Amino acid sequence: MPIASINRASAAVITVILVFAVLKYAENIFAPMLLAFVLGVILSPVRDAWDRLGLPNAVSAFATLLVGLTIFLTIGILLEPYVSGAVEQAPVIWNELRFMLSEVKIMLQGFDELTEDVADAIGPEGGGGDAAGTAVAIPSVAQAAFYAPQYLAQIMVLIGTLYFFLLARADIYQFFGQTISRLSEEDLHFAEGQVSRYFLTVTLINASFGLIVTAVMSLLGMPSPVLWGILAFLVNFILYLGPATLAVAILLTGIVAFDGAYSFLPAALYLVLNATEGQFVTPALVGKSMSVNPLLVFLSLVVWLWLWGPLGGFIAIPVLIWTLVILKTVLGRSEENAVA
Repeated sequence: MPIASINRASAAVITVILVFAVLKYAENIFAPMLLAFVLGVILSPVRDAWDRLGLPNAVSAFATLLVGLTIFLTIGILLEPYVSGAVEQAPVIWNELRFMLSEVKIMLQGFDELTEDVADAIGPEGGGGDAAGTAVAIPSVAQAAFYAPQYLAQIMVLIGTLYFFLLARADIYQFFGQTISRLSEEDLHFAEGQVSRYFLTVTLINASFGLIVTAVMSLLGMPSPVLWGILAFLVNFILYLGPATLAVAILLTGIVAFDGAYSFLPAALYLVLNATEGQFVTPALVGKSMSVNPLLVFLSLVVWLWLWGPLGGFIAIPVLIWTLVILKTVLGRSEENAVA
């Protein structure tokens, strides 16, 4: 391999490592900014609708921002009572799981000494009794006061970036279209439309899936069926890893709530429903043109979850689709030019 090629490859690897290091280190800045860009792309049809009505540019951007904020606030208000109920039930579920695990330990042979050590560790000397073991850690006022400005700053960065992106979206696309020779303004609008269409379709699918999960969990007698439906709707945006995590949570709750083989039924039905949705419903509605290699999806989720946690998992798929559409368009044009 020529020295020049090795140098270019080394420089590319170093650049990628530095980019990820900066994104990881400056998460509080870049995470809300990139989320704002993703939300701006998703809300682009709303922005275009206001433009078709003849609204001024600033008014159109502000109206689109209000639509996005209203949607998120509505979701938060609807989720609040179910999240509060889940937090209140967490100590009860934890006690049941501890009791179940202690029963399993007693039945196992050869773990008598380990059981005694654990009993001593969680006794009055080690943990302050059952009351301390079942307590749920609640942030203090000082901790809340310390973290509040950080979250407020991130929210302000998110809102500000989203508004100004919506305001200057056409100028941004025009700038990159004129600056990058192989990229046009139409390519950016096309990629934006693909991401927006994909997200809207997946949102409708996930909402329907959440309603079905709610109905199934209610029929099975699972505690808080509406909460499971909401969680199924939310985690379905994080492909593979989100449903797997929720399946484990449903399995543990089923073991606590029911006895015998019936305790595994809720998790089993959820996995069947999720597999049906993932293998048949979503591909049929999204279409083959928007299908993405599962390995790329998984790797993208792993990287973005490692970088920014659940927020990274949310933006992983839109960013991947946008990137793939741009690359496919640019490479396709290059091949056409080469043939011509």
